[in-house]
Amino acid sequence: MNGVQRILVIKLSALGDMILGLPACARIRAAHPEASITLLTTPPFLALARACPYFDTVETDGRPRDLRGWLALVRRLRGARYVRVYDLQTNDRTNLIFQALRPFPPAWSGTAFGCALPHRNPGRMRLHSLERHAEQLRDAGIWPNAPVTTLSAPPPDVSWMTPGVPPRTGEERRILLVPGAAARRPAKRWPAEHYAELAARLNGLGYAVDVLGTVEESALARVIKAKAPSARDLTGSTTLFQLAARGARCTLAVGNDTGPMHLIAAAGAPCVSLFSADSDPAVSAPRGRVSVLRAPDLRDLSVDAVFAAVEAALASDYSM
Repeated sequence: MNGVQRILVIKLSALGDMILGLPACARIRAAHPEASITLLTTPPFLALARACPYFDTVETDGRPRDLRGWLALVRRLRGARYVRVYDLQTNDRTNLIFQALRPFPPAWSGTAFGCALPHRNPGRMRLHSLERHAEQLRDAGIWPNAPVTTLSAPPPDVSWMTPGVPPRTGEERRILLVPGAAARRPAKRWPAEHYAELAARLNGLGYAVDVLGTVEESALARVIKAKAPSARDLTGSTTLFQLAARGARCTLAVGNDTGPMHLIAAAGAPCVSLFSADSDPAVSAPRGRVSVLRAPDLRDLSVDAVFAAVEAALASDYSM
């Protein structure tokens, strides 16, 4: 990698995708230990990315809202004179960035037409994000033994987010519930009333329950507390770092296909993750000690079925 001085990594999307991109970022840093590495992302991930040990600089204007912003982004990227770009987003937006940097673009790893380091696998989008990124970096020449077979890639390491958090002892008896998901995709949400019944059953077994999510999801917490009054409503009151710390200490987490579940799983929590037909766990499930339950319509997934999965997880020796 002689001569590679300034490197750009592009990752723009939601929290779960960002967490699943961390192993690739770690590999990029390992391959270029002396380089200055910049992450191009979006504002919600500024604090996370600045604390991450893989980047020297973080820029958050990766999704310009207008032509003026777009032209400013392209000018800045040209002026930075990056020698190499690892596009971990690989969508139409980032492909357009590559084309805008012609006629002399950096060596570009991704799927942009004409890029120097293409990921050529036509079935790449049928791979889980972890194996897809690993295969892309293998094709870019920096990960020769990349874990590319199904389920071979280890979960992301977010231990740098939880310094000083003591290890799980198995005595916490605290379960996290994550009842939300992207508002524009309601099919990804198990009904709040079902979470309420689950919380009541868990309270009956002596487990404390914390309800996590954004402030916009506080209404879901209120539904849960109506059935399980001792549940703690933490919606809108936890940073990503606090969320990781709770994941590192809790007994178990139950939640929908949403970003916080990826972070909680990466922090080491055993998880029961609920998927509808709206998304495919084969390509996007949290990775770690995760049990996946799937139903075409989550309204048809019974509380009994989820409770049985929770009981099975609790019966396992997760503290080891």
